[in-house]
Amino acid sequence: MTATSPTSVRPLSPRRRWAALGVLVGAVLLLAIDGTVLYLAVPSLTRELAPTATEILWIGDVYSLALAGLLVTAGNLADRFGRKKVLLIGTAAFGLASALAAFSPTAGVLVVARLLLGVAGATIMPSTLSLIRTLFPDPRERTRAVAIWSAGSGGGIALGPLVGGVLLEHYWWGSVFLINVPIVVVFLIAGAWLLPESRDPSPGRFDLLSAGLSMAAIVPLVYAVKHAVSAGVDVRVAVAAGLGVASGVLFVRRQRRAAAPLIDVTLFRHGAFSGAVLANFIAVFALMGLLFFFSQYLQLVRGFSPLQAGFAEMPATLASIVVVAAVGVVAGRLGQGRAVAAGLAVAALGLALVAIAERAPQYWWLGLTLVPVGLGIGLALTLTVDSVLSAVPRDKAGSASAISETAYELGAALGIAILGSLVTVVYRAFLPAGPIPGAVRDSLAGAASVLDPASELAHAAREAFTGAMQVTSLAAAAVTAVAALIAWRTIPSGKD
Repeated sequence: MTATSPTSVRPLSPRRRWAALGVLVGAVLLLAIDGTVLYLAVPSLTRELAPTATEILWIGDVYSLALAGLLVTAGNLADRFGRKKVLLIGTAAFGLASALAAFSPTAGVLVVARLLLGVAGATIMPSTLSLIRTLFPDPRERTRAVAIWSAGSGGGIALGPLVGGVLLEHYWWGSVFLINVPIVVVFLIAGAWLLPESRDPSPGRFDLLSAGLSMAAIVPLVYAVKHAVSAGVDVRVAVAAGLGVASGVLFVRRQRRAAAPLIDVTLFRHGAFSGAVLANFIAVFALMGLLFFFSQYLQLVRGFSPLQAGFAEMPATLASIVVVAAVGVVAGRLGQGRAVAAGLAVAALGLALVAIAERAPQYWWLGLTLVPVGLGIGLALTLTVDSVLSAVPRDKAGSASAISETAYELGAALGIAILGSLVTVVYRAFLPAGPIPGAVRDSLAGAASVLDPASELAHAAREAFTGAMQVTSLAAAAVTAVAALIAWRTIPSGKD
């Protein structure tokens, strides 16, 4: 690459521009489908691979952990070598890792496959957002494009359970990963034809030490939190947390002095940028931490089939898609900061109502409570992503997108680690006293695999898990309310 590399694409026709956006939305769909079908497949793969409760958490966690640890580096590489090139290479790798996950013979191999999926996914997310920043320089068009991009993620969350449910009704659990392969092939063909190439013309020298420090700051901290919640505070927690904090301090200091930093830390001086990133992080923390176990609740407590569980989760995801039509009006009337705060407040109310409805005998009450969750989160995430992209020049779109996606994936990883572990801890606390088989105490999925569903202990296990889900839903609601307050105080609204 030379210093004369283009900073932006030649002006494209509106039809070509929006067709290119369709390809980028397809990439988001790919990642969203992969995440949601996993949640639906946990009971099935538990029966086949017999993972422990810790392995179940790692199967879900390692994907977001790898994404969070590598997004900053991947975004910088996309700016440097070309966003289209990095996106297509990452997508091809994602297809190969999906095939490995589909045919994993053990839980350990599946964890490795999910790790590789996270590494590949880290190259996809910042490239999609940075290309949107390049394709749509007009702020109004960009807001609409980001809303469609966010809806694509929501659509993937909606399609994932449905596609996964159909596959799990007829095939083995690995089919939910194998479905990614034909999607990857279609995307590679369309992306090679439609997407323009863009890169930073003056990226400077790649800082390998900064890349290592960024990973050393994120991964040990997530591990420390996960281990502390599941096994208590011990020497491993102290060492991992200390390593993460020390690496983080060194990383920030190096970015301040570097001529070509991986992250421009001065961006965090802007309220719109820092507030949007923090609100994004907290909202995703609450949402993903709850959703990871929600499919298990629907199947193992309410007795839904995988396909029924997929339909049962649709109110939230469909509501998040509806936001595309409303985001411009809401942001125009309230202003950016107030609109984000309002969305998060609505989502917090919805999560609190979910906690109540989880014991309702009819599903419809629970389905209705999912609507405000989807509306609120969809509105907030669309506007926070738009705030991040609007705060930087196009040449740095990949790095800024990487910050936004790092917050998203780190929130997802910590949400699954902390709130997921909270579900496990409360579930075990709510189990009846006395001798209980290890599989029952390990998880509800384990209990379902060894107990007669009509037995008294199986009923007690389902009641304990429902109570754990209620506690976690309330915790998620409280965290989301905090995110609403942060957004209201930090993100400018541009309104009197």
